[in-house]
Formats: sequence, structure tokens, C-alpha cells
Amino acid sequence: MAEVFINGESVELSRLERMAIVDPAIGEEVGSVPAGGAGEVDQAVRSAYEAFPAWRDTPAAKRGEILGGAAHAVLGAVGELAPLLTSEQGKPLREARLEIRRFVHTLEHYVGLAKNIRGGYVPDLDVDTYGLIIRRPLGVIGAIVPWNFPTTLLGNKLGPALVTGNVVVAKPADTTPLTTLRIAEIMHEAGLPAGVFNVVTGTGEGAGQALVEHPLVRKIAFTGSTPTGKKLMALAANDLKRTTLELGGSDPMIVCDDANLEKAASAASVGRFFNCGQACLAIKRLFVFESVADEFIEKLAGKVGRLKLGPGTAEGVMLGPLHSARQRDLLEEQVRDAVDSGGEVLHGAKRPGGDGLDRGFFYEPTLLVEPARDSRVATEEVFGPALPVWRVRDMEEALELANSSVFGLGSSIWTADLNRASDAAHRLEAGYTWINSPQLVYDELPFGGLKQSGYGKEHGIEALDFYTETKSVVVKKAVATQELGGAEPQPSQR
Repeated sequence: MAEVFINGESVELSRLERMAIVDPAIGEEVGSVPAGGAGEVDQAVRSAYEAFPAWRDTPAAKRGEILGGAAHAVLGAVGELAPLLTSEQGKPLREARLEIRRFVHTLEHYVGLAKNIRGGYVPDLDVDTYGLIIRRPLGVIGAIVPWNFPTTLLGNKLGPALVTGNVVVAKPADTTPLTTLRIAEIMHEAGLPAGVFNVVTGTGEGAGQALVEHPLVRKIAFTGSTPTGKKLMALAANDLKRTTLELGGSDPMIVCDDANLEKAASAASVGRFFNCGQACLAIKRLFVFESVADEFIEKLAGKVGRLKLGPGTAEGVMLGPLHSARQRDLLEEQVRDAVDSGGEVLHGAKRPGGDGLDRGFFYEPTLLVEPARDSRVATEEVFGPALPVWRVRDMEEALELANSSVFGLGSSIWTADLNRASDAAHRLEAGYTWINSPQLVYDELPFGGLKQSGYGKEHGIEALDFYTETKSVVVKKAVATQELGGAEPQPSQR
């Protein structure tokens, strides 16, 4: 059993109901955590609030040094953490190891930026007057993290928050809290001060809502679905809390007639089926020029057919189970609608049989061709291993369809024409665009969505702006009154 982590230690809450954590590959319980609520959130927030002044006043370089040591300790525990992540989330062990390392990489990126937190200086505002722009941390940050990448998405919030001098209360998804709790223990054992990073488990309606509504929380950093993000934003508005929202996506990929079809097909396969297709930032709509569509689809179908499905702990598995029965049920509804609308199934579109896979939430990687353009796979976010493909006449039609979505998270284009690529990069309505590249996210570049994919930035030095506030200071040099002719200074009319 795991407990909440508050003020540098695990806190046993035996009086609370417990939430079972289920392995998606076998449908069996692998642990449990307390169903925390407003009381536990209040305890964690107040612990963070009390720790804030000392952490804020710690020099930024020292904060970075402490965080770097904690990150290194997490990296040393990959062998312990990856199986734990696989057991609660379902992803293959290889992907779990990659995720833990990505978490550490992100923290290390912000450790490197700790010495670059700067304000500003404005000379000659007036006679003997200059201005300072002071950058300050916000205070207590509420980090609400989903189940698909429990550690990666935590790192996106934890790194910039801590190096800028904030303190954090994290609320992991109610189905994937175990790895987060263990990471918090490891980081504090490695020197992170008590109260700087706390973890409260519970449901979104319980612990999540209490965290958003707590009066001492200054900002909410959230990754999750668009409907939940809208509700969270409305709750945060009551206290004018700042928010960073990384929400749903339905990323388009455009393959032109001059593209490297082999590399594009590989990028499409990885970009759709990594993490069993359960990613906000993933290729979810594929538009291919008619003249190369048949050749491209054949290459892609071959790659999809070679994806090995099975439990994340099995050797060579590339596609684990969906995270829950509810996720699989929703995907099946969307695929059924696509087929009913006229879509052709080239691969998958069903649950696998045999090999004990019926115990878990497995679904075969699915490739669909030409479902209706108003079908659910075209208009909704598809959170699972299903990829629809449409043929298009030219770039204009491709861009029109790509931008027709309410989402605007990521996008991709494959072409050998630099002018065509540059034009598409400017016209695609998405926060991230890859040109002839697989969907790799770089900590050096700011990341955030457009339209109903959210707002605010994670990654890049720009993320620091969303965890700090600026204050203007006017400094008047001491001048004898007689030098001013005895005149009294006039107040601003603003």
C-alpha cells in the first residue's frame, strides 16, 4: 500500500477509503492509495505554503543544484520505477524506462536554466530615476497530471516550478499514483527540502477540485481532456488563479507527393501507436496526396501489421493494453462509427484473442481508410491505437481538412519542397509543427496548444514566464530638495 506524501514523508491515512490500482494487462489489483479529499489537500497545501519562504529565498543556482541531485537519484532508480509504472499504466517496459529518463531529462534541462532567471533594468525613466523589473515566484502550484504519461507530464510542471522558487502540490491521476509517490520519496531522500514537493492522491472530483479551489494555491498546471480543462478553468477563475492548460488534440499529418514515403510511414506508425495511441500529442488524422496514397498506405499497413501486442512485461512487446475498460469501450464506439460511415478496415478494429490477452484491456492496432469526413474519428479526439487515412487532391485541401478541427496541439508535414513546407508551417493551426521529422518534443522549444487544445507554454525558457510574476520598481536617486527648486513632485494621473 502507498500513502500520500506531505512535508517530506509518507503520511498514513487509515481512516480514508482506499482506491485500488489495477494492472491494465491483467485486470488485477497491484496496489492501493487513499482517496484523499479537501482535508488532505489542505494539509499538503499548508505544508507547501510554510516551506515556500525558505525555498524562495534559496539562491536560484542552489535550487538548481538541489533539484539536479534529486533528478540524478531518480535516474538511478529506473530499474525500480519502470516496472512500477508498467504495472499501473500498462505501457511496455521499454516505454516506461524512456518515460522515467525523459522525466529526469526535463528536470535537468531546468536545472541548467536556474542561473538564467533574470529581471530587467530600464534607465532614465526620469531625471535621476531608473526602473527595475523584478521576477518573483508565484507561491504554491497545484499540478494535476493525467494517467497516460504520469511522470513525463509531472516533470513538465515540476521542473520550471521548482527552479523559479515555487513549491508544488501534485495530484496524480487516481489510476496511476504509485510511481509519482515513489519519485517524491526518492527526491526528498536525495535532498529536496520537506514541503517543497507534496503528493495527494484522490479523485478529480475530490482531491483535484479541492486543490483548484484552495485559497493558498496561486496557479494550476493541468494536462488532460478539454472538457475537464474547461471545468478547471471556471473553478480557478473564482480566485483569479493562473492556469496553464495542455488539453486534447487531434494532430494532422500531411504526406505530399514528393515525400520520403518510407520515413513518413515510420513516423506515422510511431506517432500514432506509441503508448498505445494514448497521447494528446499524437498523429490522429492522416492526409495523403492521391498520387502516392496507395503506395504509402501499403507501407504503413506493413508496419502496423508488425506491431507486437501484449503485456508490457513480455519480451519484444511494442503495444500494451489500453489503460482502462472505459477507454477501450470509447475507442470501439469511434471505430464502429468510422466503419459504419464507409471506412475500410485495413488492419485491426477488434480485440485480440488467445494468449491470455482477454484478461486485459487490449485492442489491435487499427488502420482505417476513408471514413466519412464528419465521422467521430475525424471530429473527436481518438485516445487509442486507431489511425484514419484520407486521400487529398493537393495542399489546399489537406490544409483545409487539417485546420477543420477544434483542436490545435501538434501537426506534421512531409515534403521535399522547402517553400511548400514553410508555407504549411505558417498556415497549420497548431502549437507545434514537425517538417520531415517524427514527433519528438524538445525541452528547448516552447510547447502549448491553440484553439481548444489549451493555452500557456511548457518546455523552453518560455515556461519560466508562466511560473513567475514581474513587479516594476521605480528608484529615485537621493537629491537635495533645493536642487529641485523646492518643487514638490507631481503624482501620476494614472
